[in-house]
Amino acid sequence: MSAKKSAGGPLTSVLNWIVPPAAPVAPAGPLPERLDWVRAIPFLGMHLGCLLVLWVGWSWLALAIAAFLYALRVFTLTAFYHRYFAHRAFKTWRIVQFVFAAIGTSAVQRGPLWWAAHHRHHHTHSDDPEDLHSPRQKGIFWAHTLWFLSPRAEATNLRLIPDFARYPELRLLDRFDLAVPVLLAASLYGLGALIAWQAPELGVTGMQLLVWGFFVSTIAVYHVTYLVNSATHLVGTRRYKTKDDSRNSMIIALLTFGEGWHNNHHYYPNSTRQGFFWWEIDLSYYVLRFMSLLGLVWDLRPVPQRILHPQPRPVAEPASVATALPS
Repeated sequence: MSAKKSAGGPLTSVLNWIVPPAAPVAPAGPLPERLDWVRAIPFLGMHLGCLLVLWVGWSWLALAIAAFLYALRVFTLTAFYHRYFAHRAFKTWRIVQFVFAAIGTSAVQRGPLWWAAHHRHHHTHSDDPEDLHSPRQKGIFWAHTLWFLSPRAEATNLRLIPDFARYPELRLLDRFDLAVPVLLAASLYGLGALIAWQAPELGVTGMQLLVWGFFVSTIAVYHVTYLVNSATHLVGTRRYKTKDDSRNSMIIALLTFGEGWHNNHHYYPNSTRQGFFWWEIDLSYYVLRFMSLLGLVWDLRPVPQRILHPQPRPVAEPASVATALPS
C-alpha cells in the first residue's frame, strides 16, 4: 500500500483492510508511525467480545475448544510463522506449509508473509531506532500491542521474504488474511447452534462457542505472543551478550511453547530449538521432533556446540619490554 492510499481517510482504510490491494514489493516511501484508530477499533472489539462470557456462561466443551484452539495456534505461530517462515529453521512439504500458514491466519495476526517479513526486519534492527516494536525505543505499550496498528507496519515488505513470496497460495493467504478467522468464527457459532438443537441438555449455544472458542482464545493467543516483543526485552536473564536487550524467561517460554528463550534465540536465531539445554522447556521443538518422525518436517537445524559451550577467547599477552641493566 502506498503512503497516499494509507492517508486516504477512514473509508479507504477500512476498504483496504477488508479487500486489500495487491501488495507491492515494499512500502512506497516512509509511513507515519502513529496509532491508526480505524484499525484499532476491531482490535478493541475483540477484547470487548470477551466480556460476553458474562451472558453466555460456560460449558466444559466451550472451555475445551478454547484451550485446544489456544494450543494449536500458539504452536503454529511459534513453530511455523516464526521458526519456519521467518528463519527457515527446518523444511517441510508445500501442502504442510500451506496448512499451517492457514491455521496461523486464524490467530488474527495477519498473514505468514507479513508476520515473517516484520520479524526478519526486527532481527536486523533489534532494539535500534528502526525496530518497530522495541521497548527500549518506544515503551512497553507500543512494543506490546500498538506498533502493528500503525500505518508504518501495515504493508508486507516482500523484499524481506522473497523465498516464500514466490508461492501464490501464500500471497493469497497473506492478502486475504481475514478469510480464515471469519470462517473459524462462523464454524464455531454453527457448531454450537447445532449442539443446542440436537442436545440442549448440554447447555451449549452458538454464541457460547463463538465467545470462548474465538474471542477468549484469540485474545489469550494475542497477549502471550506479544509478551515476546515486550516482556522478553525487559525481564529475565541474559546468558549471551547480544546487541539488543533480549532475555530468557521460563514463564513466557511455558506460555508460548518455547518462545521465552529469547536471549538464546537472538544469539543464534538459526536453530529449530530455542531452549538450548535440556532444562529449558521448548514444547514447540518437541512437537516438531515428533512431526519429523512422521516425515512431515525434516532437516531441523541443531544448536552448534560452539554456541552451547563457547570457548573463551584467548587474551593476547602484552609484549615484553627489555630493560637495560646498569653496567
